[in-house]
Amino acid sequence: MAVSVVMPALELAQETGKIISWLKKEGDPINKGEPLLEIETDKITFEVEAPEAGVLAGVKSNEGDEVPVGQVIAWIVAPGEQPPAEDRATQAMVDEARHATEQTHAAPVAAAAVAAPEKRADTGAQISPKARRLAKELGVDLSRVHGTGPDGAITSEDVQAAAKAPAPPPAPPAEHAPAMSAIARLMAERTTESWTKAPHFFLVRDVDASGLAAAREQFGAAKITHTDLLIALVARVLAKHPKMNASWSNGGIHLNPSVNISMAVAVQDGVVGAVIPNANTTALTDIATQRRELADRARAGKLRPADIHGGTFTISNLGMYNVDAFNAIITPPQAAVLAVGRIADRVVPVDGKPGIRPMLTLTLSSDHRVVDGAQAAVFLNDVAEAIGEPQKWLA
Repeated sequence: MAVSVVMPALELAQETGKIISWLKKEGDPINKGEPLLEIETDKITFEVEAPEAGVLAGVKSNEGDEVPVGQVIAWIVAPGEQPPAEDRATQAMVDEARHATEQTHAAPVAAAAVAAPEKRADTGAQISPKARRLAKELGVDLSRVHGTGPDGAITSEDVQAAAKAPAPPPAPPAEHAPAMSAIARLMAERTTESWTKAPHFFLVRDVDASGLAAAREQFGAAKITHTDLLIALVARVLAKHPKMNASWSNGGIHLNPSVNISMAVAVQDGVVGAVIPNANTTALTDIATQRRELADRARAGKLRPADIHGGTFTISNLGMYNVDAFNAIITPPQAAVLAVGRIADRVVPVDGKPGIRPMLTLTLSSDHRVVDGAQAAVFLNDVAEAIGEPQKWLA
């Protein structure tokens, strides 16, 4: 009845997972669905549940190991049963091959070290035995000595001249940037891929946010944020524009059956997209609750696999950082992302006269393979109208 436990794939482009801790040890009994181990991917840390009841056996990977997706890391067997012999034999063959390879490579290296002639490492220049002994006595670095003998050979006179020359200033210590985290590395890879492969185009719209502010007061400013309102409104507009909610996949356009809003959440060393599913049919108060819970889990590094899966459109709001406007990069395979700036008072025409209104700048990034400029413009116009009259769309 042996059942394999494999490194799961939870997101696009995931190649490996890191084992953080085993919650059970070899030989422990375990029930189906009981937490078995904790794993970290590029974005989240989560618990893997036992796929079957039995005894944990044949553990192949330790805590801290980076394991390829799909690789067997352990077995769950019946009491008294052993892990599959084929698996153990295969591993033994792999170990034997690795050992043989290491031994094969070791011998020539050792032989080369014994047979190496007295030459300078960087250029291969010949060095007389007397010059080498003198360099050792005088503390001269032979890699910095210029040979004047035949064919550039280093002589004892060259060593003496180098010893009398003023020492070069010490090189400044090298500065090394901190190692990139998994999230930062993944962001770099995916944004580069999106920017170089998806033909982005951008539409910008300034919107009067008076209606948005009034709606927030109406629904309770202590519980509802502008982001909550935008998620609800944009999702409802997306239901009218299926191409904006589509994906580019396998060289073609895929129309997604659900409107799942992915909201960009800043975490340490990067950004993750936490998903609110079926946002077009979810009540505003429920969106606010989900948004708070997702943001809390994201910042704590405790997002679950379902929390980042299935996003069809992204909203990135940097208004809380006093950013007026910005261009966002599309998250593949989505077709678009809406970048939201801050709400700020500006002088604008009101009934033909200068007036002050709370204004909001929206920037829509779209994939030209999925939508054209006119389609994106109509969608953005509907978003602007929804922001102007939120009650109409949220009724």
